[in-house]
Amino acid sequence: MHISDMIGLAVFLICWVGYEPLRLRLMGLFGDSCINQDMYPVREAWLREFLLRENRIMDVNLLGHLLSSASFFASTNLLLIAATAGVLFGGEAMQQSLQQLEIAASASLWLMEAKIALVTVTLSRGLLDFIWSIRQLNYSLAVLGAAPDTKAVEKHAAFVKGAADVLHPAFSAFNRGVRAYYFALAAAAWIISPWAMAIGVVFAVFVLLRRQLRSQAARGIHAVSRLTAD
Repeated sequence: MHISDMIGLAVFLICWVGYEPLRLRLMGLFGDSCINQDMYPVREAWLREFLLRENRIMDVNLLGHLLSSASFFASTNLLLIAATAGVLFGGEAMQQSLQQLEIAASASLWLMEAKIALVTVTLSRGLLDFIWSIRQLNYSLAVLGAAPDTKAVEKHAAFVKGAADVLHPAFSAFNRGVRAYYFALAAAAWIISPWAMAIGVVFAVFVLLRRQLRSQAARGIHAVSRLTAD
């Protein structure tokens, strides 16, 4: 492995593992909120409103829609893993096919396999997050089905706290699964060159942080979050 490949791989691993701590650090330094953080009070406000409604079909349908979305992403992720695994175990034929591409950098068979393996591992990590999200969303459906009556006000606060403890990690796992696509694309750029991967993963982190902290959606969700807290 050339020194440039080692540098590119190190940058990728640092960005991949360090994204979440970096986001939290930036929030602490600049006092910013982010979409993931602002969604906590929004979901809890949704649960409080859910308990006040006589007809709760809409709320269950909303959660069911998210469950369908998570299942779709998990299925797509599994197909991508199967594709990359097929390339990975293609042996010399795989190497020849990839290196026939004009944009692909020349590399030994084991290094080319390592490049494809990194994409596969990144996607697999995302698949595990989607599976965990789906399981927790199924738990959430059961929790909503067991919600107390609108008149049992004394039970509402405890229910909101318990249901939120199931919902929050489900959404967090879903977000990590989606984030894996960004890092998998950056990992795939290693086929072109290690510098392309390093630039790609830094750009992915920049895009993710900007959308979390500075996008129009972040501003809107922050406004709703403050409204629900008042």
